[in-house]
Amino acid sequence: MSKKAPLKIFTGTATRYLTTEICKSVNVDLGKSSCPVFADGEFEPCFEETIRGAHVFIVQSTFPTADNLLELLLMIDAAKRASAYKIIACIPYFGYARQDRKDKPRVSIGAKLIADLLSASGVDRIITMDLHADQIQGFFNVPVDHLFASALFIPFIQNMGLRDIVIASPDVGGTKRANTYARMLGTDMVICHKSRAKANVVGNMTLIGDVRDKDVIMVDDMIDTAGTIAKAAGLMIKEGANSVRAFAAHGLLSGPAYERIEESALQEVYFTNSIPPKKESTKIKYISAADAFAETIQRVYKNESISSLFYK
Repeated sequence: MSKKAPLKIFTGTATRYLTTEICKSVNVDLGKSSCPVFADGEFEPCFEETIRGAHVFIVQSTFPTADNLLELLLMIDAAKRASAYKIIACIPYFGYARQDRKDKPRVSIGAKLIADLLSASGVDRIITMDLHADQIQGFFNVPVDHLFASALFIPFIQNMGLRDIVIASPDVGGTKRANTYARMLGTDMVICHKSRAKANVVGNMTLIGDVRDKDVIMVDDMIDTAGTIAKAAGLMIKEGANSVRAFAAHGLLSGPAYERIEESALQEVYFTNSIPPKKESTKIKYISAADAFAETIQRVYKNESISSLFYK
């Protein structure tokens, strides 16, 4: 790594709020860039300062719409053509990660396609948080630094002063994540087993484990329509839980999600700010991931290990 290569951080349109926090934490100025839009909706991201020979970090979450992903790809391509030394995409929320396998005939593996598009655009490294499936890291032929929201959430949970915690997974697929929280907090774990009628629609749900007189902490990587988490919270209270709270890295909160959370048995729901809130809610709170990404960016730039920070 060239020691003379400067560190520059730029933002996509969708994640300016988070990139501004990251730059304050790193103590560097936000890079100058723009994204003019043509009359037909086509846009052309461009850098408004020289990046020749620089370590360029581009921060952009790729939540819907697809314009956010396309803007990131165009910024990477622009950086490559402007002779940046290294191009690192910092993607707090990695969209299309739920499409990580071919689970029925005639469907794409969207996560692999996105990985190929990022590689083809010229990216040298990826930094992201709480992928829907860990194996997505293997879709890339460049290094992937996979951060965990647990590094933010666990200290917060420890300071909440709850008397008798139990960790819950809202579905069987999240048991590995829940087990990590339970191990690090020294608590028991329960699992909700659900069947889906179709995508985003929960059928039957049963509880495996005991939550009676417990303060339940449900953990997940994302909450989309909030159907699963709301139904699971109601089941926990029915089974005798004192309270139910949810922690998830990414708050997509599509469709009726806000209403479901407000009307549910959930006491509080916590997200990182990888995705900006769409509206206010009395139950929804955010914990900033800016310092975590800032520390990672600095360590990547200095060629230092990040495993001691984020891998438990």
